[in-house]
Amino acid sequence: MSQAFTSKGRLSLVVVTVFFAFGILIARLLFLHVFDSARLQGFAEDVRKSTRVIPSERGAIFDRGGNILAATHSTYTVGVDPNFLKSSERKKWPHLAFILEVPYADLVSVMERKYRAESGRMIRWAPLAKNVDLKTYAAVMDLGITGVYGNRKNQRVYPGKQLAAHMIGYINHESKAVTGVEYMCDYYLRGQDGWVESEKDGRRRELAHKRSREIAPINGNDVFLTLDQHIQSAVETEIERLVDRYQPEGISVIVSRPKDGAILALANYPTYDLNAFYNTQLYPIAHQRNRAISDILEPGSTFKIVPASAVLNESIVDIEEVFETGEAYALYQNRKVRLPSDHKRFDQLTMREIVVKSSNRGAAHLGMRLGDQRLYDYAASFGFGSRTDLGLHGEVSGTLSSVDQWDGLTIASLPMGHAVAGTPLQIHYAMSVIANQGILMKPKIIERICDAEGATVLTYPAVHKHRVIDASVAEQMAYLLNQVVRSGTAKRAHIEGYSVAGKTGTTQKLINGRYSDRSHIASFSGFLPAENPELVITVIVDEPKMKAGSGYGGVVAAPAFKRIAEDCIRYLGIRPSQYSQDWIANRKFLP
Repeated sequence: MSQAFTSKGRLSLVVVTVFFAFGILIARLLFLHVFDSARLQGFAEDVRKSTRVIPSERGAIFDRGGNILAATHSTYTVGVDPNFLKSSERKKWPHLAFILEVPYADLVSVMERKYRAESGRMIRWAPLAKNVDLKTYAAVMDLGITGVYGNRKNQRVYPGKQLAAHMIGYINHESKAVTGVEYMCDYYLRGQDGWVESEKDGRRRELAHKRSREIAPINGNDVFLTLDQHIQSAVETEIERLVDRYQPEGISVIVSRPKDGAILALANYPTYDLNAFYNTQLYPIAHQRNRAISDILEPGSTFKIVPASAVLNESIVDIEEVFETGEAYALYQNRKVRLPSDHKRFDQLTMREIVVKSSNRGAAHLGMRLGDQRLYDYAASFGFGSRTDLGLHGEVSGTLSSVDQWDGLTIASLPMGHAVAGTPLQIHYAMSVIANQGILMKPKIIERICDAEGATVLTYPAVHKHRVIDASVAEQMAYLLNQVVRSGTAKRAHIEGYSVAGKTGTTQKLINGRYSDRSHIASFSGFLPAENPELVITVIVDEPKMKAGSGYGGVVAAPAFKRIAEDCIRYLGIRPSQYSQDWIANRKFLP
């Protein structure tokens, strides 16, 4: 009988190796289940549980008539998990391609590709179509193809494109409010996202019955503006006409109600499409600047309402008092002051004629009659040198130097609208003082804020800042400004059957430290009807290119005012000034 030879050394080695392997295994199990169990349980819990954010919907922005200016549009990106598809449902693929309007061959290519070529990893998500609307997404879901689903995305859309772009503002691709009302009212517009905490099975599918917490999203509030879509459109149409004719550097137009300061329209040129704010080649960043509140200019002759109103309010000048406007110098505080020149020579002018004929020297006489401090105080009271507090980001205060910073010529140049700089909005609301019986209003752009159910959350009342001049003086000024339109520098703003009041302005631009004879800013600011103002309209055109002559405010801006006003008259149903002749004839301050 033979016996197999067995090496004790080999047997011992095998036994030791087996025991060593089991020892390592036991040690590893001990480490995982005892020492590292807390961390691993937390990891497993994180993998098993999931938190899914339910995005809220941003509130909409409406004009005063309920027309949508900005809204949130929900879209879906439809995709597929190729490794979760069932072969039995392949017959539904052609229907899916038809619904998504995707070529069938392209859809099959995506759905059959289960691994990434570069890494060899499984593909768990591949997009099939983007920006799918709710109706289309519902049709996709009705097919019931396992592994095909979508992710919702809220996208901000602006139906008017360029309409009121500088007022509305926009939301960037990171869902951050950047400019305009979107930024100003972001606190009210943005909603509060909800979320769902649930568990998933081994295939990463949600177990609905395992949901531990579900918080519904709260949508943002809606904002109703004082803007009127029709008037805004009429203003922007007029701006296009001005651009085609004069190729200016810039334009600002403002329309408001004097009684409550509500802005019905505000537009600038250049502008941009809110839906394409990111396209800086088509719309340079500079186009996003709201010129009406961020650009400053010397108001020129539109500023003459300040010294004219002031001398009447102080009762130091009679409306028919005569001034020597033919002399180049005047005596002021025991010194000779050089007076600005006029566009034509006037030997003598009454106070009324100074306003109607827009005399620079006459305005200087009015300023000197007031004196340094009173002239400064009235300019500040009319709103120059301080922000209007409209609320939009980027507003500047302009420039109004204190008296101690004046030079020897400021007393003569300030009354004609030089040595001061204001925004178009400041110029506009200075004119509104005359239209609103002497009271300066805070500009109003927000009418009310409502929740998703339409209930009013907050209203914005009219804000009276302060009284600038007496109501009787404002009425006198309205008469004088009506004469400017009837027989003065603003005849092209006249509207048959309506009493229009206003003031032209033609400002020489400062170029290389000197006033240019060729580059001007043409402006007109006025209101109607003069006896009971319902609208204030300001048109400012920066450097119009003229084929002949200069770009005077009465030539460029006044006709634009007229066209905008005529459209507003038809739209708002403003009644003709049938009693305006009686109003003019019965003014107690007439000679």
